[in-house]
Amino acid sequence: MDRERGRLLAGTGPDPAVADLVRCLVVPYAALLHDPGGRSYLRIVAQLRGRFAAWRVASDAATTEHLATVLAAIEARPDAPPPVQRERVVALIMLLTGAVAERARRIDDGVGNELDHDGFVANLTAMGAAVVTA
Repeated sequence: MDRERGRLLAGTGPDPAVADLVRCLVVPYAALLHDPGGRSYLRIVAQLRGRFAAWRVASDAATTEHLATVLAAIEARPDAPPPVQRERVVALIMLLTGAVAERARRIDDGVGNELDHDGFVANLTAMGAAVVTA
């Protein structure tokens, strides 16, 4: 997943838009919805939400290099004071993990979803960008 984040990040250019950075997070994460084991992982991660504020110190550097780069780039945006940006990054992580875990649950329960996968990814990317630029 982190390699895919890095690949997407490399394609954003030297000054990526916030939506491009958020997309680097959403696309590889949502791709796990296609696999039953991936959906289980997504649902477990959502249960760890109390630890999200510690992403800088709790992340495994070997598997989250690009994750840390993307989150730091989002957090460094100058449109809000640093404490506000830090709060927005945590809110983004919570939104992303919660929304994808709920979609995983709906898939596993056979409930179905109104948006197809691409529509879901596009909508979640737009919502995530809105959170960090609020």
